[in-house]
Amino acid sequence: MGGVDPKDESTFPSWVVPSDPKETVRPKEVILQEMEARGFSKDEAFAVKLALEEAFSNAIKHGNRCDSAKSILIRYAVSAERVVVIVRDEGGGFEPEQIPDPTHPDRLPLPNGRGIMLMRAYMDEVCYRDHGREVYMVKRRTPGGTPPCQSPTHR
Repeated sequence: MGGVDPKDESTFPSWVVPSDPKETVRPKEVILQEMEARGFSKDEAFAVKLALEEAFSNAIKHGNRCDSAKSILIRYAVSAERVVVIVRDEGGGFEPEQIPDPTHPDRLPLPNGRGIMLMRAYMDEVCYRDHGREVYMVKRRTPGGTPPCQSPTHR
């Protein structure tokens, strides 16, 4: 069987884009268009859009430190059942468990630190690979239209 298989990353289409937020617009549009074509709900598309924006921003700002000489690699698969997106930067990596809890009272007034929490809240799976240089995210089609933040699988 040819084509994209969400279980086989070697079949995923990909983009290599410079560390510039404007360069991530087209990959995001294509992924969202494929979701719409496969009948994902507006809530599911919103969840993926938000997670993509956070992942791209983190890769550019924190991973690549806004270095225009560095790129981010975006790979994805959209099927009738789920969306898988992988975003990889050229940075030094990080340990996700070392990131402070953005809901701690001392951190609430700070303007950053919520991206990882948002990705975990809106996606069904979020894991970091290669010492944090790559984020792997999955959004499954929600039977019955349950809002993503009400799913028992979210932390």
